[in-house]
Amino acid sequence: MAHTRKDQRDLTAAERRRFVAAVLELKRAGRYDEFVRTHIAYYKADGDGGLRTAHMAPSFLPWHRQYLLDFERALREVDPAVTVPYWDWTRDRSPAGQPWGEDFLGGNGRRGDLQVTTGPFAYGTGNWTVTVGVTEDRFLTRDFGRPKDPIELPTRDELAWATGETVYDVEPWNSTSPGGFRNRLEGWAPGRGNTRWRNHNRVHRWVGGLMLGGASVNDPVFWLHHAFVDLLWSRWQARNPGAGYLPAVPPPVGSAQHGRVVARDEPMPPWDVTPAQLADHRHLYRYG
Repeated sequence: MAHTRKDQRDLTAAERRRFVAAVLELKRAGRYDEFVRTHIAYYKADGDGGLRTAHMAPSFLPWHRQYLLDFERALREVDPAVTVPYWDWTRDRSPAGQPWGEDFLGGNGRRGDLQVTTGPFAYGTGNWTVTVGVTEDRFLTRDFGRPKDPIELPTRDELAWATGETVYDVEPWNSTSPGGFRNRLEGWAPGRGNTRWRNHNRVHRWVGGLMLGGASVNDPVFWLHHAFVDLLWSRWQARNPGAGYLPAVPPPVGSAQHGRVVARDEPMPPWDVTPAQLADHRHLYRYG
């Protein structure tokens, strides 16, 4: 039976406690850090050689859908009542509001070293030590809004720039694709400074700290952010039922993207699952 992922603002106090407890148990058991390692391993940019699956590629959305499913299944092995909530960053935009409560994700990092000192994922509690990362910091860091280079969370109008697209993706199937829902939702755009970051990318930049880069999974808000990205894809699919995943077939020999992106019926490493198999999630979970 399909379970329901809820808006984090609709969680009861008990649901917040159970989600936090399940995440902390995965961390204690060493399983959480395996998810961090996976994301780092598959965080490859356009300029890197070889196959790209997690980012800057058409499989960005189905890859993270499977990744979220794996994480959610791990949580539910700890507590079958837990699901991954989502954070609608077009609505909950205050650094002092949800989801940053003491009983949930904790708040912003302090000045100086950006260390998060509040909530259950603060280093001081002894329950959340960063052991897999791209820096030497052992504590969770955040820098809401990046005061030294201010950036705002995406607005509904900015999100409409992506959701108004009627095709899934377009050539050259990377961060320079001039249109398509995937690239615009992932948030790559031309320009300089903060204008380059849209939607998904801008949220990572706004949270800052460890949410920047491949080790972003060290911040549990990663899962709430990507659950909302997945919800946006689900809504877009419902509005565009004839617009399937692209490319439908692999880029041909001679193409710059040959062997570098996943086509509709090709498996996405590290799993033996294809984008086509992940197109419909309704038999697994729904959004409340």
